[in-house]
Amino acid sequence: MNGVVIGGTRSGVGKTVATLTVVRALEAAGHTVQPAKAGPDFIDPSHHTAIVDSTRGSDGSGNHGRERPSRPSRTLDAWLEGIDGLRRNYARGDGDICVVEGVMGLYDGDRSSTAMVAEALDLPVVLVVNASAGMESVAATAVGFERYAAHADRDIDVAGIIAQRAHGGRHERGIREALPDDLAYFGRIPPQSDLEIPDRHLGLHMGDEAPIDSETLDEVATHVRTDRLLDVAREPPEADLADPEPAREKRIAVARDAAFRFAYPATMERLRARAEVVTFAPAAGEDVPRADGIYLPGGYPELHAAALADGPALATLRDRAAEGVPILGECGGMMALAESLTTVEDDTHEMAGVLPAEIEMCDRYQALDHVELHARESTLTANAGDRLRGHEFHYSDATVGADARFAFDVERGEGIDGDHDGLTEYRTLGTYAHVHPESTAFDRFVDAL
Repeated sequence: MNGVVIGGTRSGVGKTVATLTVVRALEAAGHTVQPAKAGPDFIDPSHHTAIVDSTRGSDGSGNHGRERPSRPSRTLDAWLEGIDGLRRNYARGDGDICVVEGVMGLYDGDRSSTAMVAEALDLPVVLVVNASAGMESVAATAVGFERYAAHADRDIDVAGIIAQRAHGGRHERGIREALPDDLAYFGRIPPQSDLEIPDRHLGLHMGDEAPIDSETLDEVATHVRTDRLLDVAREPPEADLADPEPAREKRIAVARDAAFRFAYPATMERLRARAEVVTFAPAAGEDVPRADGIYLPGGYPELHAAALADGPALATLRDRAAEGVPILGECGGMMALAESLTTVEDDTHEMAGVLPAEIEMCDRYQALDHVELHARESTLTANAGDRLRGHEFHYSDATVGADARFAFDVERGEGIDGDHDGLTEYRTLGTYAHVHPESTAFDRFVDAL
């Protein structure tokens, strides 16, 4: 599958809008597009999936996880997955062309920058440049980003630009004519207020909550040169796609609703490849189905704390934990397994009470980084002595009890208390870290059932 990477000069330059526009333009030209995202983000991929697939639901869009999108956006992160894992995840996509949205500025990030992802996949970079107040300077910016690759020791090909917030006519001609011959002009995104994605709780709106109007995207997509994009698109190096070994007669219950929506598509694929997966919607009042193991992904339990407290699922989780059923909670999942959750409005709700922690929401984020954990003991996602890579992004703070037991020492990141992560009780594990299946954490989880 050929592909291109949509990189940016900086965060906030409009990579997401440019990516959605390119996807729309390629689909209008008759192509099946596989979207992807560089970095560990969950929000931008929701917009990608909403654009390419009308049957979105299993990513927590409010349909209680009953339907699965056929082409969910893939997560491509060299730190979470390793180079081989990143290539495998890309190769498992479904389409004739892949459009990869970058993270931050092209070269930003010490663990998995957009440039690192482009280099690992040997894909050309289409640079999104803010053209609102320039013409020749837009070209100069692109030339600088192209030449900086050698200085940064990155073997990447900056193939050309998309001019963000560019008018037509003289403005567009001036940008196009100022570009040197080795940098292509792939089109423009006009300066329209209805192309902006508004801020929301913990970041941007999810794709199903505030999608950009389809007719607007269709109109903007006419300004994209799909012929030139297709000319430069390339296929990455071949990846080893060995199938995971199935686990016989194991059943995993996965929370999938508005409160628990942050699970990578590759995670769900890996779990379904190795076991029977049944989803449930705790925030909608559904109880936990009988299963050999339970997975609670991250999400927004704080926005649904009252519904969770009033429903049957938390009490059932408490009972299942006491029975010794393996339960894995990541970030929001860990919060639901704690004793209580206090919102920014200072409302406190009783949670499952499995893990000895009280959770309080804060006005600003408490952690945002790639993380590396060292397993102090064997646990659901790692053997003793293993190192596990992931990422953390949360606005909550956890106050743990004096009897708290941790499974991991934190070697990079914040974890739960600055030094440790992985609260354990019974056969339950709760972490602030989100991990990818290429880390082998979910294989270990299935093996522990």
